[in-house]
Amino acid sequence: MDKILEVKNLRVAFRTTNGTLKAVRNISFDLERGKTLAIVGESGSGKSVTSKAIIGILAGNSIVEGGEILYDGKDLLRISEDEMHKIRGDKISMIFQDPLSSLNPIVKIGKQITEAMLLKSKTNRSEAKKVYRKTLAELKQNMLAAEGAGSQTKVNNLCRQLDEICVEATRLEKAYTDAVNAASELTADMEDLLFLAGKKQNCDPVGSIKDYRRRLAQIKGNSLFSAYEQQLNQADAALASALSEAQAAKNQELRLPETAAERLTGVQDLLKDIASQQTPDFVEKVSNQKDPQFMREFMDSAAKGVEYSYRHALDKKKEVLSQLPALRSFFEGDFTRAEAQRRCRDISVTIRQSIDRLEIIKDSAAYAFESSLSDAIDRFFSYQANNVREEKRFARQTRKRDALIARGKHVEWKVVPKNVYGVDMLRGNILTVVDRLTERYTIAVANADQVDFRRRAAEMMDYLKQRAAETVHYITKSMAREKAIRLMEEVGIHEPRTRFYQYPFEFSGGMRQRIVIAIALAANPDILICDEPTTALDVTIQAQILELINKLKKERNLSVIFITHDLGVVANMADDIAVMYAGKIVEYGTADDIFYDPRHPYTWALLSSMPDLETTEKLDAIPGTPPNMIYPPVGDAFADRNKYAMKIDFEQEPPMFRVSDTHSAATWLLHPDAPRVELPAIITNRIARMKEAGGELNAAE
Repeated sequence: MDKILEVKNLRVAFRTTNGTLKAVRNISFDLERGKTLAIVGESGSGKSVTSKAIIGILAGNSIVEGGEILYDGKDLLRISEDEMHKIRGDKISMIFQDPLSSLNPIVKIGKQITEAMLLKSKTNRSEAKKVYRKTLAELKQNMLAAEGAGSQTKVNNLCRQLDEICVEATRLEKAYTDAVNAASELTADMEDLLFLAGKKQNCDPVGSIKDYRRRLAQIKGNSLFSAYEQQLNQADAALASALSEAQAAKNQELRLPETAAERLTGVQDLLKDIASQQTPDFVEKVSNQKDPQFMREFMDSAAKGVEYSYRHALDKKKEVLSQLPALRSFFEGDFTRAEAQRRCRDISVTIRQSIDRLEIIKDSAAYAFESSLSDAIDRFFSYQANNVREEKRFARQTRKRDALIARGKHVEWKVVPKNVYGVDMLRGNILTVVDRLTERYTIAVANADQVDFRRRAAEMMDYLKQRAAETVHYITKSMAREKAIRLMEEVGIHEPRTRFYQYPFEFSGGMRQRIVIAIALAANPDILICDEPTTALDVTIQAQILELINKLKKERNLSVIFITHDLGVVANMADDIAVMYAGKIVEYGTADDIFYDPRHPYTWALLSSMPDLETTEKLDAIPGTPPNMIYPPVGDAFADRNKYAMKIDFEQEPPMFRVSDTHSAATWLLHPDAPRVELPAIITNRIARMKEAGGELNAAE
């Protein structure tokens, strides 16, 4: 299972004038690469707070009481705003419920889409160069250690040659991509002229075509495109003919003759073939020209370096594993803040050594261990001190109110509830950090014999090549504009070349949401968070937006978190579903688990209130309202609204009961001693119809 994002024991509260509102209460889930996780629940269940915590935009009165959000070797709850800025919008993008909240009403749509591309371009090149240099230095160091003392000259030469090859390859790639981009921009500008001609608008065809020929000559002069010489000559001849036809018609009107338009369309087709070409592997090309034997020698040495790095890290992992039980025992007893922080620093030294720096996909649990544990220790002591202050404050306000009432005064104000934290919960935060690393390292040690080091060396080589190539990737305003137009086409905006220059008020609600999706995709993110993106739209447009998100996920291998209050919305797009109520995940499973085998009464209530075209039974409304989370309920938060509630539901919060490897639910009905309760008939009948119709949800195909 390839996890791209991990949320562990997240707890978020908000300070209010009436007390502390517990919005998210100890939730955990994983997002797999290329999958969609739907988070479903009523308003106020904590769905949107969870998504805002992930992207780092919680309100100023928020309190992150505990937990971790792990992505790419970082805990997103504990990084600086500068680090978060590099991730937000670039690696993790978000679509909100109201598209106007994401759009500037006085800035044209095109500028809003291209803005992020242009801002990120220079930063990404600089970051790629830094990562390339650092990774190559790390690989060289491990190659030297693996080959031994007498290998310094050999390894230095191999790494120097690789660097020379990458430098030359990036030079060639820049020249190649410059020409490809020029072909793409030229095609786009022809499209603009043809668009104006199609709309019977006045233009300057003669001046435009002269400019096209000049730019085409630059592409023809690029020796890397010798394979396209015949096509480029054909394109130049067609442009020459189109120019003659445009010059002949110039005295009559500033319009493009139909024959010239046909020739430009033909030129476009020729150039599109060039503009769509994949970049060749210049590293391999240059290395073969320099020394056909080099790459094999480098890969042999690199495989040894990768193995050395892995083995060294593995030994340290075993050392860490031997220390973790004692560390856990220490935190289970009484400890001082100073001693706890000292032990955290001591073991973190070994943990840093246990990280395989040549591992491309980072182990977030190891990278974030020190910051997570240190933060959990600080919370343990600061929250206990806060408990004392809160108890005193509550007692003082209670005495004052009682005294006023005793004197016959009318008191309208209420005592603000105590915001106190249990010692067991705070200790559990610390133990969770230790336990998660124990689990990760135990698995790593157990799977040590299954590693293919030559494959990992090849992956490292590909990684270096990719980073080197990124150092020359840039986006001009013209390129950004063309990319934005392609994005607008991709998300279903008609006539994007006209729409590019329009303002948000000139779009319908559905079109605005498509624009917001285009902006979210502009940086090609890894994760897309959709916070009820269809709620404000009519049913027909909802279906189109959902279909669009599903299509983009598959085409771009996006990982999606989809937040909604309507289970029906995610039936055909979710891989996994987390059902939230009162700040907790009450049921978690695959889409098939939730729709074909729901176990929590709240999930039953959501399904029973979900309309469809074939249900003949009366839909069941969920009685009552969600609890006031300033005063969290003692037992199951859904108990007051649950017609199946038992006495224990009002006294004790249920744990997560495991239904299967993929399915769990927090309800006492799953306890072995609980009475048997049948599914509501409306759900049973719907399941029977779904099985008869196909037996699987579309998301499971």
